[in-house]
Parts: sequence; C-alpha cells; structure tokens
Amino acid sequence: MGKLTDLLELARERAQGMPFAGALTPAEAWEVWHLAPGARLVDVRTRAELDWVGRIPETVEIEWTHYPSGAQNPHFLAHLKRQVERNTLVMFICRAGHRSRFAATLAAEAGYTASYNVLEGFEGEPDAHHHRNKTGGWRFANLPWFQN
Repeated sequence: MGKLTDLLELARERAQGMPFAGALTPAEAWEVWHLAPGARLVDVRTRAELDWVGRIPETVEIEWTHYPSGAQNPHFLAHLKRQVERNTLVMFICRAGHRSRFAATLAAEAGYTASYNVLEGFEGEPDAHHHRNKTGGWRFANLPWFQN
C-alpha cells in the first residue's frame, strides 16, 4: 500500500461509527494534503480567531460560527458548495477539533464522501494551566502558519 492509502485507512479506523470518512492528526492532514491531488483544507474558525491567532496558508476559510455571538453560520454549506467540489478529499480544522467534527459530519451528510476531521485542531486542547499550543494541534506540530 502507498503512504496516502495507509494514512486514509488509519483515519478511517479512528472514525469508526462517525458519519465522515476519517479523523487525521495535524501532521497526517499535512501529508494527505500534499499527497492527494486536489485535496482541500477548510478552516472553520471564526474571523476573529483567524485574525488574532493565526492562519494556515492556502486554506479555504468558512466560519462554522460567528464571533462574538457564537451563532452557527446558516450559510456554511452553501459556502462550502461554492468553494469545494463534492468529489474532493476535504479536511476540516478548527481550534481543537470540535467544530471541525460538526463540519465534517454536515459535509458527509451533504454528499462529501471524502470528508475528514483534523483532530487537535490549530491550537489543541488547553494544558493544566489553561494554555493552548502546548499539548497538540497544528501549531504545536510546527506545521506552516502565519499571523497577520
């Protein structure tokens, strides 16, 4: 088996019982993004998070919820359909992997059969001192990102 096939199989095993195709660590998502032609990474964090915390280059940015209200974006699926074709391998990332799980689920239900959640998200879960970026996430894995 090839590297991409192995990564996707591992992701499928992690997500057994979930409606989406799989769950990837940030490092695995980075590899899949570069191994799978046309794969897309969709960042579902709020504009405030993107502006104040940092961005991942070349992602599709679609808010799952709005800041500061926290209201769910009623146009999420419409924006996704405009920016990402249904037959695309699409990975969803947020701050810690929770909103992205909901986005991956909604996408899978809408016909995106190669829909994946990125575990740990951009910042990971807080540590014992309530600080993020210390125990997991995209930034902790030293993957590409930038801050405006």
